[in-house]
Amino acid sequence: MILVGLLAACSPSAPTAAPAQPLDTSEQKPPVADPGEPVASGNTPAAADIAAVAALNAQFDPGRDPVADLATAKVEAQRGGKRIVLDVGGEWCSWCHLMDAFIEGDAEIRSFRDAHFVWMKVNYSEDNENTAFLSQFPAIKGYPHLFVLDADGTLLHSQFTGELEADKGQPKGYDRTRFFAFMKDWAPPKAP
Repeated sequence: MILVGLLAACSPSAPTAAPAQPLDTSEQKPPVADPGEPVASGNTPAAADIAAVAALNAQFDPGRDPVADLATAKVEAQRGGKRIVLDVGGEWCSWCHLMDAFIEGDAEIRSFRDAHFVWMKVNYSEDNENTAFLSQFPAIKGYPHLFVLDADGTLLHSQFTGELEADKGQPKGYDRTRFFAFMKDWAPPKAP
């Protein structure tokens, strides 16, 4: 008997259930991060931000929204002390592909671009001329065309890329000296 009493005293008691709580049926909105603030792990953009910025320069896509892309570019430019380059063209444009290959094939120019600019492609094609978006900028006389914007989206310069091409008699493409000079001329000023 004593043994049964001791065993009963030592055995775990049945857990008491908490009273049922009413179900919260109110609308729950996901948290919204302030893109102007650094992430908790340090002063670096989140992985989603990096992917969004990379997508700005991935290809000329008639389905992309240049207004939303420019908003993303502004956040990144302000965060990184950079300027924005709108690269207007299309997948149909051979000179656009030559420019991409030229920049990607020159580590110094590519590094300078990435350090000083947020490069954003804006599609112009039969599928989507992005007329409403491009109407806020000067007329374009050939493709690709580059617009340099400040970090807040203010137009600083309109660049006809024909002026950056290699001279006649040279291989078809861009003149490295002229192209690099353009980028250096329009890079953001160095902080004092």
